[in-house]
Amino acid sequence: MPRRGFVNRFLSVSLTALAGAVIYPVLRFISPPRIPEAVGDRVKAGTASEMAKKKWKIFPFGQVPAILIETGPGQFKAFAATCTHLACTVQFHLESRRLWCPCHNGWYDLTGRNVAGPPPTPLEAYEVELTGEDIFVHRT
Repeated sequence: MPRRGFVNRFLSVSLTALAGAVIYPVLRFISPPRIPEAVGDRVKAGTASEMAKKKWKIFPFGQVPAILIETGPGQFKAFAATCTHLACTVQFHLESRRLWCPCHNGWYDLTGRNVAGPPPTPLEAYEVELTGEDIFVHRT
């Protein structure tokens, strides 16, 4: 193979690889991620046995996070886990038995009402349905 042919092929392959390395991430950025929607606004949040261990759990409710809390034996509450201040994910603070947003120290009680910090509105509450061992959450 002549030297000019080798250089032409090498440059063609190199430019094609460079174009692919630039175009592929751009296409991945433009296309939306494949996140499952909540089918019929009802999802399985977990089981009673797994909730007995930790007492709370963050789970996906379609495209948003939700939080499931065991308030007593066999009693559960669920809320949207997105803080109403700046959309951080809230956590359950076991010692105070309240929901806490770690971003700006916002607090919610077990009814989802904002009680301290900067959150302007309450959390959206969901209905919880216990079917055997399975816990289902759906919109009210």
